[in-house]
Amino acid sequence: MSYCKKKYKVGAKLLKAILPFIVSIFCFFQVFSQQVATLEYRGGGDWYANPTAVPNLISFCNENIFTKIDSKPKTVKPGSVAIFDFPILFITGHGTILFDEDEASNLRDYLSSGGFIHISDNYGLDKFIRKEFKKVFPELEFVEVPFDHPIYHQKFDFNKGVPKIHEHDGKAPQGFGLFYQGQLVCFYDYESDLSDGWESQVVHNNPPEVRLKALQMGANIIQFAFAN
Repeated sequence: MSYCKKKYKVGAKLLKAILPFIVSIFCFFQVFSQQVATLEYRGGGDWYANPTAVPNLISFCNENIFTKIDSKPKTVKPGSVAIFDFPILFITGHGTILFDEDEASNLRDYLSSGGFIHISDNYGLDKFIRKEFKKVFPELEFVEVPFDHPIYHQKFDFNKGVPKIHEHDGKAPQGFGLFYQGQLVCFYDYESDLSDGWESQVVHNNPPEVRLKALQMGANIIQFAFAN
């Protein structure tokens, strides 16, 4: 084997060995950027649902937990390296969501390196979320997050878990999570419709106290994601 080929093989092995370390360092510095993004997923589902929700939550957080988030959230695709620019990504919608192999792998790298995802089921997202996140973490299951978990006890206390915002099937609201190596990396509100509660008052005409609870829980999620 020629010297050049040997040198190339050694270099490739070295790069493969240190790549996870490079990604981890990159994410370590990026999580302090205090910015958020909405995930533009494929499949035909309305990833763009609730257009006023995240901007309203940003405003609430900047005023109440003293974040410095840009008022206009960015939009990123699951297969893009740009997701590593954001400590938290938001997913919502009512319909189909699909990840291909590369997107699932990219999301796994993101979450296992310090990123965080919040999923808010607007109604009808559940079966797709569970199926597609099995591609991201085949070894993990969504489990109910216990009421004493720190995500419910940041700036605001939610001793009974995620609040109920909208009624759909008469079910109690639940907060599910994916725990990677013991760390909550993905929080999924189900039968709560949390992000609907972040929307402007005129959109759903939610009572002020209900909307406030939704925004407070959203602030907890952002505060937890930024701190962890």
